[in-house]
Amino acid sequence: MIRRARTDVSQLKQAIELLRQAERLVVLTGAGVSTPSGIPDFRSEDTGLWSNVDPFEIASVWGFHENPARFYDWIRPLAITLQEAKPNAAHRALAELQRRGRLHTLITQNIDGLHQASGSGDVVELHGHLRTVNCPDCGFGHDADPYLQAFIADGAIPYCPDCGFVLKPDVILMGEPLSEHVIVHAQEEALRCDVMMVAGSSLEVMPAADLPALAARRGAKLILVNLGSTEYDRTADVTVRGDVADVLPKLVGGLR
Repeated sequence: MIRRARTDVSQLKQAIELLRQAERLVVLTGAGVSTPSGIPDFRSEDTGLWSNVDPFEIASVWGFHENPARFYDWIRPLAITLQEAKPNAAHRALAELQRRGRLHTLITQNIDGLHQASGSGDVVELHGHLRTVNCPDCGFGHDADPYLQAFIADGAIPYCPDCGFVLKPDVILMGEPLSEHVIVHAQEEALRCDVMMVAGSSLEVMPAADLPALAARRGAKLILVNLGSTEYDRTADVTVRGDVADVLPKLVGGLR
């Protein structure tokens, strides 16, 4: 269990000032932005999605092809949780920042679509999403909703209507490359920004974890908002320790 520390007011003020000065702000969000909405992260002990399974066997592209039924058994509780989840204060704060024209690009590692549900547009989804499915065998693609509803209702595994192969959600599994278009876009935004704020990410998963380094190497200021420590804490311009659902509304409120 992570011990929650009191957010440092001076760090909040420094972060607000950097956000106020930003001409091209890019925000990168991770699982910590969605955990206040009841969505578990992957790595937390006991509660993480990988706490009781081997991710290479279950949540990898190899595991999917070897035993898709096992993959779908594992992901079904998550699919149900995602369907019921609602945006929290962190999502809403970033949506407000975007509406005001202060947020240039929002990049996320999350697949839940809660940024869009809160009103954010043009979200760069590094790890894909659950809105569509595809057939790894013949390339058939379709809106996921009819398949997802049947799957949630009775566990029916979706099969391709054209070739009979098991359909795969358009999420990036372990061992599967990110969309070249998506990652290049994210890297270009990291190189062009003058301030990058990372919220709710442990920055342990590549290539997303390299985006703050790209930004910093080009002279951008770096703000980290997270409950736990990261490898970037020592090089960040400001590190705000706290729950993003509490901190982000304060940061956005401070810009009014």
